[in-house]
Amino acid sequence: MRAYGETTLAAGIRSRFVDHVNGLRMHVLEAGFETEGQPVVLLLHGFPELAYSWRKVMPALAAAGYRVLAPDQRGYGHTTGSDDSYGGDLAQFRMLNLARDMIGLLAALGIPHVHAVVGHDFGASVAGWCAMLRPDVFRALVLMSAPFTGAPPLPFATDGRALTDAERLPPVTRITPALAALSPPRQHYHAYYATPEANPNMQGARQGVHAFLRAYYHQKSADWAGNTIQPLSAWTSETLARLPRYYVMDLDKGMAEQVAETMPTAAEIASCRWLSDAALAVYAAEFERRGFQGGLNWYRCRLVPRFAAEHELFSGVTVDVPATFIAGAHDWGVYQTPGAIERMEGTLCTAYRGRHLVPGAGHWVQQEQPEAVNGLLVDFLARR
Repeated sequence: MRAYGETTLAAGIRSRFVDHVNGLRMHVLEAGFETEGQPVVLLLHGFPELAYSWRKVMPALAAAGYRVLAPDQRGYGHTTGSDDSYGGDLAQFRMLNLARDMIGLLAALGIPHVHAVVGHDFGASVAGWCAMLRPDVFRALVLMSAPFTGAPPLPFATDGRALTDAERLPPVTRITPALAALSPPRQHYHAYYATPEANPNMQGARQGVHAFLRAYYHQKSADWAGNTIQPLSAWTSETLARLPRYYVMDLDKGMAEQVAETMPTAAEIASCRWLSDAALAVYAAEFERRGFQGGLNWYRCRLVPRFAAEHELFSGVTVDVPATFIAGAHDWGVYQTPGAIERMEGTLCTAYRGRHLVPGAGHWVQQEQPEAVNGLLVDFLARR
């Protein structure tokens, strides 16, 4: 067994640091490294997660004959070299630079290409951009829990005129006034995560980071009875208000207060088989130490028009490597953005291998139902 924070990882998973990765010293978990020449699978975590989130996946992929890499991404865990402050250079967290981090990691390790890149939650966006822009390097794609919609359309309306500055604002920015006008007033979590109050609220949560994360993970899992999923029809305030409050929050609450309303009972915590208190302590220790701002800066970039404009250069580019989508059957993340999964499956991914919604899992699908996910991954990697 090898140590990671205060807990341990399965035998065969090692922790290491890789220097000179796009300005970072990157912490990486690795499995299947004993045999030279194994095809490589790169695993990218989301928010608020770590490389540790792949601990139940890595041994199965290694046993199937792959070398597996799972980094703490920029702003997370033991990876250093970024300015995570709210007032720092936000451009370092924009999507194209996060994809460049992955190119830098492979270059530093002397790996010319990977068999597949797998991304969960916000990591799915990084994985999607990697595969879309460099299919020669990232030769297959697995998206988990968050549909990838690629680059935005060119900035023209259907009648051919140029869009106004107001029309080009990010959708979350445009919907903010309408959500605030609801009764009771609401706010999209992306807008909240862009505020300077978000990190102090979560890192300094009155209930403590451990209890905050327990409630946050619980509410987005299949354990919470409120996750009865249904597709949403339109990007309107009334429709979005149907989402649970960890997505469309009460305007007068921070995330720590919001999720505290559904804190699991002691009996529910004791019966949680997918996230023990010892495993949760790994996450809590890292976010207590480092804070959430590095990850929150990823969300802030989504609301910066100049970064969206940068993406317009790639409008119309498709994902042409084999791709598949895996999520929990109780995960609102599949449908939180109306039309996203339809665009991904219908036009973006030209070599799409299908959607898999795993029973008994919510948003943390690879942790909640690892056996099912591992089977799907191994099958896709073999057949892709």
